[in-house]
Amino acid sequence: MPKASNISNVGGWKVEALKSSSIPLADSITCTGTPASARARAAVRPTGPAPATSTLGEYVMRNKSTRRGVCQVLAQTLCLAAASAIALPAALWAQAYPERPIKLVVPFPPGGSTDVIARLLSQRLSDALKSSVVVENRPGVASLLGTNSVAKAAPDGYTLVVAANPAIAPGPLMRNSVPYDPLKDFTHIVLLGTFPNGFVVRQDHPARTMAEFVAMAKAKPGAMNYASAGLGSSGFLTGELLKQAAGIDMVHVPYKGSGPAITDLMGGQLDGMFESLVTATGYVRSGKLRLLSVSGEKRSGSFPEVPTLNETVPGVSGSAWFGISAPARLPAEIARRLQIEIQSIINAPDMQTRLTDLGMTPLPLGGSDYLAFIQAESRKWGPIINAGRISVE
Repeated sequence: MPKASNISNVGGWKVEALKSSSIPLADSITCTGTPASARARAAVRPTGPAPATSTLGEYVMRNKSTRRGVCQVLAQTLCLAAASAIALPAALWAQAYPERPIKLVVPFPPGGSTDVIARLLSQRLSDALKSSVVVENRPGVASLLGTNSVAKAAPDGYTLVVAANPAIAPGPLMRNSVPYDPLKDFTHIVLLGTFPNGFVVRQDHPARTMAEFVAMAKAKPGAMNYASAGLGSSGFLTGELLKQAAGIDMVHVPYKGSGPAITDLMGGQLDGMFESLVTATGYVRSGKLRLLSVSGEKRSGSFPEVPTLNETVPGVSGSAWFGISAPARLPAEIARRLQIEIQSIINAPDMQTRLTDLGMTPLPLGGSDYLAFIQAESRKWGPIINAGRISVE
């Protein structure tokens, strides 16, 4: 390497003049820019012709004033280069992205409502981005397995995840530890919507309304039960909130799937059940089950005559939710591009209808609003989980 012979600090930049250089010396060195550049230009103009065999490095080392001028020019050039190095990649990312297929990880098994919605979104997002968006199912450990894989992926916009309540909020509050930080290890791009549950009973159950069911539970502490999709599910947490808010004692019966639970409900082994409206609707329409209440903030568009839980027991509501997230430190331009495209897709009238038919309440909150939603979920369910000493370990 060439050996540094002169060091000058100009505008915060350390500039080294080298004893040797392969750049031939011209009769004059010119530059453009500010008045300071003009002064530098004058400073580096030689007073006479340089020897034919001279190089820029040799001549600069012999001429003190020229040496000072070159340092000033180099400092300004380096500053401009640094600024360009910062600004250009961001602009190029926004214009060039995506250049290859995007992977959308669904941390649930194929065939469920989350998988169906992810595939609907991937088709439309592929069209919007003019690049393939490929769904990859990675179920396991209540969606933590697939979610963790994305937390550890490169933050380049080519790996996304369908983030959900079991893995982000409030699920981690019910575990001793999770292999990632739900807030710090992700860029949360867009909330897709919420999935309210329905509280259903068999058709011949003596309770005709949710108020009657609560009154029966109060009259028989510990005698009645309810089922959910399992410990930590939104139905389970909503049931625990109902118990605490209404002052009732019911036995929770966790199931690993809707089919066996619905069979036992219709067979009389269960008093009630929190089930997704997508699954419950067919049984309700056929007259096999009766829908007493819905757990969302608002009444369901599919069952506008059925009251919310909040209407019976104030303060009680609870829904599953899903959104699109990426690894932390995703470039802001890519996050913004994805947010705009996904929000546009979810807000399309035909997509709203399709999602509603699948039991989702569309709620495409982007960026900081999505993050605030996640934080609110943790604040809401944290006290319920602590009071009930709920753990899924």
